[in-house]
Amino acid sequence: MRVRKLLTLAAVVAAFAAVASPANAVFYGEPDGNAHPYVGLMVAMDANNTPLWRCTGTQISPTVFLTAGHCVFGAAKAMVWFDSGRPAGYPRTGGFVGTPIPNPGYDEFATFPNTSDVGVVKFSTPISMPMYGTLTGPNTLDELAKHEIFDIVGYGLQDVQPVEVAIVQRVKGQVKLVNAKSGASGGYSLHLSNNNGQPHQGGLCFGDSGGPVLKGSTVYAVNSFVINNNCAGSGYSFRVDLPAINSWIRSQ
Repeated sequence: MRVRKLLTLAAVVAAFAAVASPANAVFYGEPDGNAHPYVGLMVAMDANNTPLWRCTGTQISPTVFLTAGHCVFGAAKAMVWFDSGRPAGYPRTGGFVGTPIPNPGYDEFATFPNTSDVGVVKFSTPISMPMYGTLTGPNTLDELAKHEIFDIVGYGLQDVQPVEVAIVQRVKGQVKLVNAKSGASGGYSLHLSNNNGQPHQGGLCFGDSGGPVLKGSTVYAVNSFVINNNCAGSGYSFRVDLPAINSWIRSQ
């Protein structure tokens, strides 16, 4: 189940009407503040400038914003903000406008686990910021230890039951690696913990798609899908260290 957040009219109204809930973030994480200023909020738009859905991503160079393939597939353009809280003008104005480009291998009907779920937004005018996220090199995740700890950052929902809570704030959490080789992972995705327990707080939810799986400022994967509507149990993030994927990102 993809974790981008649809921005139907009802969803947009609900997002603006939601009451900010203390403490909950990236689904049981905490407000990010300025810890990851290169992680941004992305809204996909159609040719008529109608907002379609929102995702998260990482500015990895002045002209390239790394996100998930399903975040950019089918979009005519994308708007990106880097505010830690809800940006002025969201979801229609005030952001950086770029061209959405999915990886050529991405197919929305692809069979898991090899989905090539990676994409970029390219900007014709460079975006200047104090620091950028760093793309990992190829094959850096081949020898992962089980229970490896990663940071996740995103603008997704803070709760889904009994009602959606969407304060559209950059939030962070920690997750641990469950598996990278079997099941829905298959060597292509990281199967990450998705719960609010100690010491590994945090998990992916709708709107966190495309957000980074990090160590420091280095991106190792982009958030791809969860397994149920409650954003509980498991989260999966597509690896950007796979040689073909890594090479394609660098070519952008």
